[in-house]
Amino acid sequence: MIYLHLAPDADPPAILALPSRFVVVAEVEVSLEWQQRVSDWMVASGCLYMMAWGCGCSTWDDSVDWANIDRRKCDPIPDNELVMTTWHDDESLIDVFEFSKTVAQHSCVDIVRTVILDISTRSRKEELVNLYLSA
Repeated sequence: MIYLHLAPDADPPAILALPSRFVVVAEVEVSLEWQQRVSDWMVASGCLYMMAWGCGCSTWDDSVDWANIDRRKCDPIPDNELVMTTWHDDESLIDVFEFSKTVAQHSCVDIVRTVILDISTRSRKEELVNLYLSA
């Protein structure tokens, strides 16, 4: 599991593209344009399962879906590139972390990395990593 803090409007970091599950923890609202840019980055970075929690979590779900569709242009999405997306607006964050650990699997690809993507104005690494580990 890795933790990445991303302040609103910041450029996402370069990371190795590996089959991944991303847990988007959105502490703040962001522009739809920036959200789409981050969603494109997640898909390009190997995201195969994205769970969104917090501010605007249902728009993150849609944004990642569109990023995956747009990447393929008009071609059908192969099963091994299908990105599953969920949003969790009525659940606790620890429940989402537990879901990530126990349910968020891909039907065709072994996911090798979990990324906690903290969308906030300040890093909350210790808090979120400890919560994830306790789930």
